[in-house]
Amino acid sequence: MKEKTCCVTGHRDIAADETAHVKDALRREIEKAVNDGFTVFLSGFADGVDQYFAEIVLELQNKNQDLKLIAVLPYRKRIDSLYQKEHTNALLDACAEVVVIREEYRPNAYSQRNRYMVDHSAHMVAVYGGGGGGTKYTLDYARRENLCISITDPY
Repeated sequence: MKEKTCCVTGHRDIAADETAHVKDALRREIEKAVNDGFTVFLSGFADGVDQYFAEIVLELQNKNQDLKLIAVLPYRKRIDSLYQKEHTNALLDACAEVVVIREEYRPNAYSQRNRYMVDHSAHMVAVYGGGGGGTKYTLDYARRENLCISITDPY
């Protein structure tokens, strides 16, 4: 499955005036991945890029039933907070599977989630405009693991 799996990483806070640009770039990269034979898509379901990615995969799934979206959540209670938002609730319900990395929150839960996605993927779509944080850490790890990476600058 790994050879047909694509994951996402990206910033949570995308400026409102950049949202359309980011969504268009994500759509192009996801469509390229589908054309290259990728059928499984992993999203960590954080606000921003992760959820845009999930929305687009589900839209494309309407035309291609072979596509599968999997939510990868860092810890069990994260599900509860996501289900409290109507839009996110609908996205999660449409997932083929929900993977929960840890039962309880730990400070490294998000980095463990990110590593899981990289470890189970052959390709990564990234929205990265520089700086540190989880997106940079995940990109660096993906590079060390020799994933094919498509990067979009949100700015």
